[in-house]
Amino acid sequence: MNRVETWFAAFDRKGRWQLNGTKGASRDDMQQWRNTTRPLNYPYIVFVGVQTLIEKTALVTGANGGLGSHVTKALLDANYTVVGLAPRIQQSDSDHPKFIALPATLTNLAIAKQAVASVIARCGKIDVLAHLVGGFIGGQTIAETDDATWQRMFDANLNSAFHLLRGVIPEMRKAGGGRIIAIGSRAAEEPGPTVGAYSASKAALVSLIKTVALENKDQQITANVILAGTMDTPANRKAMPGADLAQWVEPVSVASLIVWLVSEAGKDVTGAAIPVYGGGL
Repeated sequence: MNRVETWFAAFDRKGRWQLNGTKGASRDDMQQWRNTTRPLNYPYIVFVGVQTLIEKTALVTGANGGLGSHVTKALLDANYTVVGLAPRIQQSDSDHPKFIALPATLTNLAIAKQAVASVIARCGKIDVLAHLVGGFIGGQTIAETDDATWQRMFDANLNSAFHLLRGVIPEMRKAGGGRIIAIGSRAAEEPGPTVGAYSASKAALVSLIKTVALENKDQQITANVILAGTMDTPANRKAMPGADLAQWVEPVSVASLIVWLVSEAGKDVTGAAIPVYGGGL
């Protein structure tokens, strides 16, 4: 929610002055500051004005993951209140005063809508949705892929976004706008062998986000998907020992891109599938 600050100026007898801002607009605020400045020879206090500081809220899914931790920090550094959603996230995962942990697993629409309602109740609105949740299973050809593997990939990479968007978009429309960013994959546009379920689910995510962009182009809501190459995360290093890390994408680079997309400078970018392939191009 937005914060109101009241500003006072104190003058000494030679006309020198200093400013002070306090939350609220009460007489007690001014009197308290008067008591602290008088001993410093600033006896004259005048009311300067009131300003409203616009607070912005970002909902980040997978916020404590290999990419999510970087995105969370980047948005906090950009002065967002960040609600970090993940199955095992804790408030102790960040000591930043504007971080809020929201433990949840996006397995169905009811949970997604409950998570959105929690953010609205706490923060008043959702300005940014950074949907980073996903999963990977490979090693099977299409002929070998079973129904369970197929469903797991679509639940992790598509349905989680679908459920969350159904909760977030109406709130963004009510608030008069918002920014949506999802993490896709290079495999969405360049599928390879034995990753059919993963590639198909990520390709469907690209289509979903582009549709959201088209449906909300007149609502001041942008929606983009980042097609990332292999990212340099602890999980990927463990899964692929001996890989050439110079070919991988730095998570901080993706986090910086997300911060730009949600900034004023990124307001005209929507419906884009943005490749971030790093040295692996």
